[in-house]
Amino acid sequence: MHEPYMEETQNKPASLPDNAYRELAPGETYEPVMREGSRPREVTPYSVIFGIVMAVIFSAAAAYLGLRVGQVFEAAIPIAIIAVGMGNLLGKKNMLGQNVIIQSIGASSGVIVAGAIFTLPALYILGLEARFYQIFLSSLLGGLLGILLLIPFRKYFVKDMHGKYPFPEATATTEVLVSGEKKGNQAKLLAVSGLIGGLYDFIISTFGWWTEEISTRIADWGVALADKTKLVFKVNTGAAVLGLGYIVGLKYAAIICAGSFTVWFVLVPFLSHFGAGMTVPVGEGVTAVLGQMSPEEIFRNYARHIGIGGIAMAGVIGIIRSSKIIRQALGLAVTELRGKKGTGEGESRTQRDLPMKLILTGLIAVLFTTFVFFQFGVLHNWFFTVIALLIVLVISFLFTTVAANAIAIVGTNPVSGMTLMTLILSSLVLVSAGLSGTGGMTAAMIIGGVVCTALSMAGGFITDLKIGYWLGTTPARQEGWKFLGTAVAAATVAGVMIILNKTYGFVGEGALVAPQANAMAAVIKPLMEGGATPWMLYFAGAALALILTMIGVPALAFALGMFIPLELNTPLLVGGLISWFVSTRSGDEAKNKSRRERGTLIASGFIAGGALMGVVSALLKYFGADWFASSWNGGSGAEWLSVVMYAAIIVYFIWDSMRPVKE
Repeated sequence: MHEPYMEETQNKPASLPDNAYRELAPGETYEPVMREGSRPREVTPYSVIFGIVMAVIFSAAAAYLGLRVGQVFEAAIPIAIIAVGMGNLLGKKNMLGQNVIIQSIGASSGVIVAGAIFTLPALYILGLEARFYQIFLSSLLGGLLGILLLIPFRKYFVKDMHGKYPFPEATATTEVLVSGEKKGNQAKLLAVSGLIGGLYDFIISTFGWWTEEISTRIADWGVALADKTKLVFKVNTGAAVLGLGYIVGLKYAAIICAGSFTVWFVLVPFLSHFGAGMTVPVGEGVTAVLGQMSPEEIFRNYARHIGIGGIAMAGVIGIIRSSKIIRQALGLAVTELRGKKGTGEGESRTQRDLPMKLILTGLIAVLFTTFVFFQFGVLHNWFFTVIALLIVLVISFLFTTVAANAIAIVGTNPVSGMTLMTLILSSLVLVSAGLSGTGGMTAAMIIGGVVCTALSMAGGFITDLKIGYWLGTTPARQEGWKFLGTAVAAATVAGVMIILNKTYGFVGEGALVAPQANAMAAVIKPLMEGGATPWMLYFAGAALALILTMIGVPALAFALGMFIPLELNTPLLVGGLISWFVSTRSGDEAKNKSRRERGTLIASGFIAGGALMGVVSALLKYFGADWFASSWNGGSGAEWLSVVMYAAIIVYFIWDSMRPVKE
């Protein structure tokens, strides 16, 4: 039944055409790997079930890691590697089409998680209740909204702009899937590194044999330095965060850390020095004078608000820069909708989307369900519900194309900044309409959760569709089965979030960091309760973002560094330095490329293994198995051992990345 594709791929290995990544000449067309006339196997029981399993596993892993360190890894590459490796292990042939579906369903995990954990933990932080159905429905409806709003823009981004956008993550994932048709040693390396990274992080979180953080306070001079000058240096020792830094790369890791170092080594000491004479506490919820605060308290109460302002302004700049694209893409969608033929009629297999009428029907159904959810599950007021729905629709539509554009160009979705803007706008509108206090905070956070998930899904899904375009899958099948992956991921992240809240919590000693959600809570509380909003600090961050943009520095990355705690930024720089080191040691560029790719697999293993074992550790604690060596972990011996173990895993990372590749 699938002979055309089988005959083609049996005769020669799958490979991308030479015009895959460059702009097409006049009259030139792009012919994907699975050609138009072929009938590749795509949607099968194997690909659907495998995709669902990947969605569950990576949703749980990404939720834990994101709440722990504030970074959500993109699941597309690890899932692609696992799909390829499993296919080779089982002796399956001609798996390219099925692997794309597996990756597309499974990759719903990271994007749904990002939408949920950036916003909804703020409800717990604010002392409010977040029920399972609220987390599930806000994630599900936001994800479905992101899919439906993006589909009309698929042709513009993936076909019309062929060769004009680099699509970094889609490129990497596509290369993994294509190479998988030729060789499959990658899965073994991923499994070994996953085991090492997972065991390393499991020991930290479950047994506490060594600490998850090293600081200069380990020595007496470091304690004195922190007390007198408010200078402190810290690094998280987790394998997962180290792997994340490798994939981020030195360039963006350096920019993120530049923002972090500016705050911790310039602003915090500066504020401490000039605020030493203060006799009255200043700021919402602040009870101590500035001179008596630790560096961490100065950062939390003052300095990080500058980062929030920078993130928000970076989102505004993104919208302004993308206004032309929004108009062009909207025009394309309207033209298709007005056409006599449906989207799926008369189109070639590799360009066939879901029919526009079906998309419109689905959009109406999702908006109606959102209306019912807001009315009966959140607001219980028809007027406020209508306002909330309009906010969701307008902002999701405007920012969807911004998210897709950001992913297409740099592979980074500025969803945090755009969501902060959504919360500020939502809060101002709701307060003006007469809704404030705890009810207003709950409503604004749920609205933010829906919008954030929609934007996150739009950015992630354009990656999936570009992969499918390069390889030659049927877009309509990717689009249809993406709904299933979204539902599975939404249910998983809701369950994991509730478990993690009961196990660790989001407030107090030993709580999960959840930096984005804390930022959302910090922004929304004074807006809804009439407290002192630190507008001057926000404006300072916004002005800094403008200056950075003007001199060509990525403002979003810098601002994120200013906001995320120091100990979570420094390992990104360590991982970025490892990436630079292993890929520059040889005069042979081919060898450097091979080492860099091998390191990417090891880093992916660290991320997946560390995050998954983090979830296992949380589950053990949830069910009462507390094996943590608290007395030992609180002493200097555990921290010094952490120095040794962190050095050991860095050495292993470098050594294994630079080993010769066996063909």
